[in-house]
Amino acid sequence: MIEVNLLPGGRKGGRGGSPFAGIAGALKGLTNRGGGGGGSSVDPYSAFFAVAAALTLGYMGQALLNVRTETENLGVALEEAVNDSIRNATIIERTRQLEARGDSIEERVAIIQEIDAGRYVWPHILDEVAAAVPDFLWLREVMYQSDNPLTVRVTGRAGSLFAITRYMRRLEASRFLRGVSPETMQQVPSEANPEDLVYTFELVMTYESPGIDELETVPLFVDAVTQAQTSEPGN
Repeated sequence: MIEVNLLPGGRKGGRGGSPFAGIAGALKGLTNRGGGGGGSSVDPYSAFFAVAAALTLGYMGQALLNVRTETENLGVALEEAVNDSIRNATIIERTRQLEARGDSIEERVAIIQEIDAGRYVWPHILDEVAAAVPDFLWLREVMYQSDNPLTVRVTGRAGSLFAITRYMRRLEASRFLRGVSPETMQQVPSEANPEDLVYTFELVMTYESPGIDELETVPLFVDAVTQAQTSEPGN
């Protein structure tokens, strides 16, 4: 296909040319018009305004390209920021869930430890009450009486006052019992033989937990490595 340029001195321009191409063309046109021969002279004011207009248009075109490029860059940055926000929101939500779960676990552990701390109270009481029984003394009841402090009532029978006194001294020597005092004490006929006389008694005492240095305790949660090392032969 043959193309004919009908404009004298004109050139075929591409669509992707620089905005300053028009400035060069205008200046060239003014130079041709002001040349020798039959050409007319160029008004300097007209030439100045023409050049100024060309420079303004070129600047505006370049500014438009810069704004378009910056807009595209801002769009990409905005999209990345939105994706980061969504990703961070998911992480924050998971973190909050883990923190709430951790608080719940800590509360449960505290309750278990509180229960665990008191599970040996009555075994200690019963063990101390039974271990202190002397000869010629028999227990009948060990009862809970009140809290703060924990108060226990013990009833029984004895063959003599000496046996009751000895029993009270042994209870006082316990690491878990304090304030042992007699509530009632009287002489009554024996149930096996009415001709024999025995003493019935009721003692009241309070439970007192000894210091931590007097007890051997085991932690509620043992580390798996420590437990494995302890269970190895030779340890």
